[in-house]
Amino acid sequence: MSALPCIEAGPSSPCRGTVLWLHGLGADGHDFEPIVPQLGLPDVRFVFPHAPTMPVTINNGAVMRAWYDILTWDAVPGRENAQHIRASAEHIQALIDREIARGHPPERIVLAGFSQGAAMALHVGLRYPQTLAGILVLSGYLVLPDTVENESSPANAMTPTMCCHGTSDHVVSVDRGRLAFETVSRAGRPAEWYSFPMAHELCMDEVECIRDWLTEMLPR
Repeated sequence: MSALPCIEAGPSSPCRGTVLWLHGLGADGHDFEPIVPQLGLPDVRFVFPHAPTMPVTINNGAVMRAWYDILTWDAVPGRENAQHIRASAEHIQALIDREIARGHPPERIVLAGFSQGAAMALHVGLRYPQTLAGILVLSGYLVLPDTVENESSPANAMTPTMCCHGTSDHVVSVDRGRLAFETVSRAGRPAEWYSFPMAHELCMDEVECIRDWLTEMLPR
Protein backbone atom coordinates (compact mmCIF):
# COMPACT_ATOMS: atom_id res chain seq x y z
CA MET A 1 0.00 0.00 0.00
CA SER A 2 1.51 3.30 -1.11
CA ALA A 3 1.68 6.09 1.47
CA LEU A 4 -0.69 9.01 1.10
CA PRO A 5 1.01 12.29 0.12
CA CYS A 6 1.08 14.83 2.94
CA ILE A 7 1.72 18.47 3.69
CA GLU A 8 3.97 18.83 6.74
CA ALA A 9 4.51 21.88 8.92
CA GLY A 10 6.54 22.51 12.04
CA PRO A 11 9.67 20.80 13.29
CA SER A 12 10.42 17.26 12.14
CA SER A 13 12.45 16.54 15.28
CA PRO A 14 12.68 17.22 18.12
CA CYS A 15 9.12 18.30 18.81
CA ARG A 16 6.68 17.90 21.67
CA GLY A 17 4.13 16.03 19.57
CA THR A 18 2.46 15.45 16.21
CA VAL A 19 -1.04 16.34 15.03
CA LEU A 20 -2.25 14.23 12.10
CA TRP A 21 -5.10 16.33 10.66
CA LEU A 22 -7.59 14.91 8.12
CA HIS A 23 -9.44 17.24 5.73
CA GLY A 24 -13.08 17.13 4.72
CA LEU A 25 -14.82 15.95 1.56
CA GLY A 26 -13.56 17.59 -1.62
CA ALA A 27 -10.73 19.47 0.10
CA ASP A 28 -7.08 18.42 0.41
CA GLY A 29 -4.17 18.59 2.83
CA HIS A 30 -3.70 22.30 2.17
CA ASP A 31 -7.14 23.11 3.60
CA PHE A 32 -6.03 23.47 7.22
CA GLU A 33 -2.41 24.42 6.59
CA PRO A 34 -3.21 28.11 7.36
CA ILE A 35 -4.37 27.17 10.87
CA VAL A 36 -0.84 26.29 12.01
CA PRO A 37 0.37 29.86 12.70
CA GLN A 38 -3.01 30.72 14.27
CA LEU A 39 -2.55 27.96 16.84
CA GLY A 40 0.81 29.34 17.96
CA LEU A 41 2.38 25.95 18.70
CA PRO A 42 5.79 26.19 17.00
CA ASP A 43 7.15 23.07 18.69
CA VAL A 44 4.27 20.86 17.46
CA ARG A 45 4.51 19.01 14.16
CA PHE A 46 1.46 19.02 11.85
CA VAL A 47 0.83 16.45 9.13
CA PHE A 48 -2.00 17.07 6.63
CA PRO A 49 -2.53 14.09 4.30
CA HIS A 50 -4.39 14.20 0.98
CA ALA A 51 -7.27 11.72 0.79
CA PRO A 52 -7.52 9.44 -2.26
CA THR A 53 -9.61 10.60 -5.24
CA MET A 54 -12.88 8.84 -6.07
CA PRO A 55 -16.35 9.51 -7.51
CA VAL A 56 -18.74 10.80 -4.84
CA THR A 57 -22.38 9.87 -5.28
CA ILE A 58 -23.94 12.84 -3.45
CA ASN A 59 -21.95 15.18 -5.70
CA ASN A 60 -23.33 13.62 -8.89
CA GLY A 61 -20.43 11.21 -9.19
CA ALA A 62 -17.82 13.97 -9.51
CA VAL A 63 -14.26 12.76 -8.80
CA MET A 64 -12.69 14.48 -5.82
CA ARG A 65 -10.60 13.79 -2.77
CA ALA A 66 -12.66 11.78 -0.31
CA TRP A 67 -12.06 9.31 2.48
CA TYR A 68 -15.15 7.37 1.38
CA ASP A 69 -18.15 7.64 -0.90
CA ILE A 70 -21.40 9.03 0.55
CA LEU A 71 -24.48 7.58 -1.14
CA THR A 72 -27.19 9.91 0.17
CA TRP A 73 -27.57 13.14 2.12
CA ASP A 74 -30.01 11.41 4.47
CA ALA A 75 -28.61 10.21 7.81
CA VAL A 76 -29.60 6.57 7.29
CA PRO A 77 -27.71 3.29 7.87
CA GLY A 78 -25.41 2.39 5.00
CA ARG A 79 -25.11 5.95 3.65
CA GLU A 80 -21.29 5.67 3.75
CA ASN A 81 -19.34 3.09 1.75
CA ALA A 82 -17.95 0.76 4.42
CA GLN A 83 -15.26 -0.70 2.14
CA HIS A 84 -13.89 2.78 1.45
CA ILE A 85 -13.90 3.58 5.18
CA ARG A 86 -11.89 0.43 5.93
CA ALA A 87 -9.40 1.18 3.13
CA SER A 88 -8.90 4.78 4.24
CA ALA A 89 -8.49 3.61 7.84
CA GLU A 90 -5.56 1.44 6.72
CA HIS A 91 -3.97 4.45 5.01
CA ILE A 92 -4.38 6.60 8.13
CA GLN A 93 -3.05 3.89 10.43
CA ALA A 94 -0.03 3.61 8.13
CA LEU A 95 0.60 7.35 8.55
CA ILE A 96 0.47 6.99 12.34
CA ASP A 97 2.88 4.06 12.09
CA ARG A 98 5.19 6.18 9.95
CA GLU A 99 5.25 8.95 12.55
CA ILE A 100 6.10 6.38 15.22
CA ALA A 101 8.90 5.02 13.03
CA ARG A 102 10.23 8.58 12.75
CA GLY A 103 10.62 8.67 16.51
CA HIS A 104 7.30 10.24 17.55
CA PRO A 105 5.69 7.93 20.16
CA PRO A 106 1.93 7.25 19.83
CA GLU A 107 1.17 8.88 23.18
CA ARG A 108 2.48 12.10 21.59
CA ILE A 109 0.26 11.87 18.50
CA VAL A 110 -3.14 13.55 18.22
CA LEU A 111 -5.50 12.37 15.47
CA ALA A 112 -7.66 15.26 14.26
CA GLY A 113 -10.11 15.90 11.47
CA PHE A 114 -12.86 18.08 10.05
CA SER A 115 -16.23 16.81 8.76
CA GLN A 116 -15.56 13.59 6.80
CA GLY A 117 -12.00 13.73 8.09
CA ALA A 118 -13.33 14.03 11.64
CA ALA A 119 -15.45 10.93 11.09
CA MET A 120 -12.30 9.09 10.01
CA ALA A 121 -10.24 10.47 12.92
CA LEU A 122 -12.84 9.14 15.35
CA HIS A 123 -13.15 5.82 13.51
CA VAL A 124 -9.40 5.19 13.47
CA GLY A 125 -8.67 6.71 16.87
CA LEU A 126 -11.12 4.42 18.65
CA ARG A 127 -9.58 1.37 16.97
CA TYR A 128 -5.84 2.12 16.87
CA PRO A 129 -3.94 -0.58 18.83
CA GLN A 130 -1.57 1.83 20.61
CA THR A 131 -2.51 4.65 22.99
CA LEU A 132 -2.79 8.04 21.29
CA ALA A 133 -2.53 11.46 22.95
CA GLY A 134 -6.00 12.53 21.87
CA ILE A 135 -8.74 12.54 19.24
CA LEU A 136 -10.04 15.87 17.89
CA VAL A 137 -13.42 15.78 16.13
CA LEU A 138 -14.43 19.01 14.35
CA SER A 139 -17.92 19.14 12.80
CA GLY A 140 -17.80 15.36 12.64
CA TYR A 141 -19.98 12.34 13.13
CA LEU A 142 -19.83 8.59 13.68
CA VAL A 143 -19.46 6.11 10.82
CA LEU A 144 -20.18 2.38 11.09
CA PRO A 145 -21.76 2.94 14.53
CA ASP A 146 -22.79 -0.70 14.93
CA THR A 147 -19.11 -1.76 14.95
CA VAL A 148 -17.81 0.65 17.59
CA GLU A 149 -18.40 -1.52 20.65
CA ASN A 150 -16.77 -4.65 19.22
CA GLU A 151 -13.90 -2.93 17.41
CA SER A 152 -12.77 -0.27 19.90
CA SER A 153 -9.22 -0.81 21.13
CA PRO A 154 -8.56 -1.14 24.87
CA ALA A 155 -5.42 0.93 24.26
CA ASN A 156 -7.58 3.98 23.53
CA ALA A 157 -10.39 3.30 25.98
CA MET A 158 -9.36 6.38 28.01
CA THR A 159 -7.91 8.56 25.26
CA PRO A 160 -9.21 12.14 25.65
CA THR A 161 -11.57 13.23 22.88
CA MET A 162 -12.78 16.74 22.07
CA CYS A 163 -15.79 17.34 19.82
CA CYS A 164 -16.59 20.80 18.43
CA HIS A 165 -19.59 21.65 16.25
CA GLY A 166 -21.48 24.58 14.80
CA THR A 167 -25.06 25.07 15.99
CA SER A 168 -26.05 26.27 12.49
CA ASP A 169 -24.31 23.48 10.59
CA HIS A 170 -26.55 22.43 7.68
CA VAL A 171 -24.03 19.95 6.22
CA VAL A 172 -23.50 17.81 9.33
CA SER A 173 -26.24 18.54 11.83
CA VAL A 174 -25.24 19.40 15.37
CA ASP A 175 -27.43 16.47 16.48
CA ARG A 176 -25.18 14.03 14.60
CA GLY A 177 -22.11 15.58 16.18
CA ARG A 178 -23.67 15.39 19.61
CA LEU A 179 -24.60 11.73 19.06
CA ALA A 180 -20.96 10.92 18.25
CA PHE A 181 -19.84 12.67 21.43
CA GLU A 182 -22.42 10.86 23.54
CA THR A 183 -21.43 7.48 22.08
CA VAL A 184 -17.79 8.13 22.94
CA SER A 185 -18.41 9.52 26.42
CA ARG A 186 -20.94 6.80 27.29
CA ALA A 187 -18.10 4.28 27.35
CA GLY A 188 -16.39 6.28 30.11
CA ARG A 189 -13.80 7.90 27.86
CA PRO A 190 -12.87 11.45 28.93
CA ALA A 191 -14.64 13.56 26.33
CA GLU A 192 -15.46 17.24 25.93
CA TRP A 193 -18.19 18.89 23.86
CA TYR A 194 -18.18 22.48 22.61
CA SER A 195 -20.69 24.13 20.31
CA PHE A 196 -20.25 27.45 18.55
CA PRO A 197 -22.68 29.81 16.74
CA MET A 198 -21.39 28.97 13.27
CA ALA A 199 -22.12 26.86 10.18
CA HIS A 200 -19.96 24.06 8.72
CA GLU A 201 -16.68 25.84 9.38
CA LEU A 202 -14.23 26.93 12.06
CA CYS A 203 -14.39 30.16 14.02
CA MET A 204 -11.76 32.01 16.03
CA ASP A 205 -13.24 30.99 19.39
CA GLU A 206 -13.01 27.36 18.27
CA VAL A 207 -9.40 27.80 17.14
CA GLU A 208 -8.54 29.13 20.60
CA CYS A 209 -10.30 26.14 22.16
CA ILE A 210 -8.30 23.79 19.92
CA ARG A 211 -5.06 25.53 20.85
CA ASP A 212 -5.73 25.20 24.57
CA TRP A 213 -6.71 21.54 24.24
CA LEU A 214 -3.67 20.64 22.13
CA THR A 215 -1.43 22.41 24.66
CA GLU A 216 -2.93 20.20 27.36
CA MET A 217 -2.73 16.99 25.31
CA LEU A 218 0.86 17.64 24.20
CA PRO A 219 2.57 19.19 27.25
CA ARG A 220 6.16 20.28 27.05
